[in-house]
Amino acid sequence: MINVSIVLYKSEPKSLEKTLYSVINSAIVRKIFLVDNSPEDRLKTLKELDSRIVYIFTGKNLGYGKANNIAIRETLKDKTPYHLVLNPDVWFDAGTLEAIYEFMEENPSTGLVMPMVRTPGGEIQYLCRLLPTPFDLIIRRFLSWWPLEVIFRDRMFRHELRCSGYSKIMEVPFLSGCFMLIRAKALQECGLFDERYFLYCDDLDLCRRIGFRYKTIFFPHAQVQHGWKRGSYKNFKLLIVHIYDCFKYFNQYGWINDKYRDEINAKVIRELC
Repeated sequence: MINVSIVLYKSEPKSLEKTLYSVINSAIVRKIFLVDNSPEDRLKTLKELDSRIVYIFTGKNLGYGKANNIAIRETLKDKTPYHLVLNPDVWFDAGTLEAIYEFMEENPSTGLVMPMVRTPGGEIQYLCRLLPTPFDLIIRRFLSWWPLEVIFRDRMFRHELRCSGYSKIMEVPFLSGCFMLIRAKALQECGLFDERYFLYCDDLDLCRRIGFRYKTIFFPHAQVQHGWKRGSYKNFKLLIVHIYDCFKYFNQYGWINDKYRDEINAKVIRELC
């Protein structure tokens, strides 16, 4: 009932196995697409782990959204009802995917679900967010050092919806792309990942478009673990990509005037905080 796509780039096979076995152990998974953006196809041996694995070697770094779209188009072609976009550093216990699938089956107005995401140490990763203003992204990316972190803590806590407690099912306008279970019908109606984004803001853009027609839901009754490397915090080249993708997003939806953002954020704050 579910196809899975995992985009790879110079990934370590041993660390990937933990992620792969999370989905291999689920009987409701139909196909697992490994879309490899690496310069060499040394990861092709991973397809030997399970007959459902489809290894696709692109030969170059296409970007996250464009690589996922290769697999998503296969999901739409073979009429699989759900597609899971999964990072290669996410893993989960048996039954997790089944619980989210059952929720989707019982709630046809839901287009996209993200579960509770925790660090390997068990701490909550606050990945439920409001639609950002340019200032929100600047704070989140550049002003996370003391004392600026202290000055803007309340704003960031609000942006990350920490006031909700992360303990209940809730409709959230921006959910992380590290784990997205998406209804295929929603992808057909709202579109796939926008391939203009290389690595960042593609999940934000997709959540926003699906949110126009469907509910985008945080489901805390299932949880996953996420390594969360946050590459743009450590790599200058990725930082430039991050900034460039953010410019694309705000050029599309508005830097200051974004009526939809203002309305949906106000509604979410009223309901959750």
